[in-house]
Amino acid sequence: MVHIKEINVFDIISPVDKVTSAFISSIQDKIDMKTKPQGSLGLLETVAFKVALLQQSLMPKFVKPCVIVFAADHGVADQGVSLFPQVVTEQMVLNFLNNGAAINCFSNQHNIELKIVNAGVKANFDNITNANFINLPIAAGTHNFVEQAAMSKEQCIAAINKGAEVVKAQFDQGCNVIGFGEMGIANTTSAAAIMSALLGLTGQESAGKGSGVDDATVLIKAKAIDTAIAKYKLDASDPLIVLQSVGGFEIAMMVGGMLKAAELSMLVLIDGFIASSAALVASEMNENFLHYTQFCHQSEEQAHKRLLAKMEAKPLLSIGMRLGEGSGVTVAYPLLVSALTFLNEMASFADAGVSDSH
Repeated sequence: MVHIKEINVFDIISPVDKVTSAFISSIQDKIDMKTKPQGSLGLLETVAFKVALLQQSLMPKFVKPCVIVFAADHGVADQGVSLFPQVVTEQMVLNFLNNGAAINCFSNQHNIELKIVNAGVKANFDNITNANFINLPIAAGTHNFVEQAAMSKEQCIAAINKGAEVVKAQFDQGCNVIGFGEMGIANTTSAAAIMSALLGLTGQESAGKGSGVDDATVLIKAKAIDTAIAKYKLDASDPLIVLQSVGGFEIAMMVGGMLKAAELSMLVLIDGFIASSAALVASEMNENFLHYTQFCHQSEEQAHKRLLAKMEAKPLLSIGMRLGEGSGVTVAYPLLVSALTFLNEMASFADAGVSDSH
């Protein structure tokens, strides 16, 4: 557990410790006595059990689902690690607000509320009045972490706390299931650096093609990561120093938001590689955090499978996605709904007059 006095202390208790063993047995019995062979619905059964446990209910339901996309720019883009210019971060934020991106299509399709947070884009959004836009910039992008730490300690703490505040506002409106997405040119490099530092890997083991760069650019990313880890002497002993040194403002806000959501017993939906790097930091800060998560898909980013394995995560989908934006959350959401639908509506052996296996 990490304790820093300036950061809100996230009081995350294992969900198993919040209920009786009899209630846990009741959840499993309800799942097992449905008219099907035990375990035959695979991960849907795992999801149903988890949500029932988190909500402490044998009839769990999702209320006001929401995806929050945190956007920020990264100074390490100056190293030439991305296929796209940095201005694309600003342009994509505007695209989100104009309802034109993949995340808009999928969130609209499944009636999921979408919020866009400016965590630190190199742009002035002061004149935007869109109700789904939250303007909380820490700064106009991070520093180039090859040359200096991505952010100051104070900026890192502010980002974590602001992310928590954004999630608390959604909770106060009744939301109990929340997804995390991101946008930021060069943020796969930042995410890979976090992964390397916390897992003790080289840059080549964590760096991938991101937005579609060539092999030579992947090597540039790997070198930037190795340089930063050596420069700041990063390791798993202090995840906040890692986040401050090579992270992004959007990643730090996701860390705070994820931890707050877990504290509030919300189901935390994790998108792809970048969101998973934030989840890794959160899990290093609180050992109970991962009990509240559902990883939605395995990205095509080459290190994501290894990152998921570190957290013992079983994603719902692996369909070649690598977009970010929270898109994997929205595509996987109907599966989550199906998990609760079978739990709440499927007949039991006794109800249907069907003989069970005993």
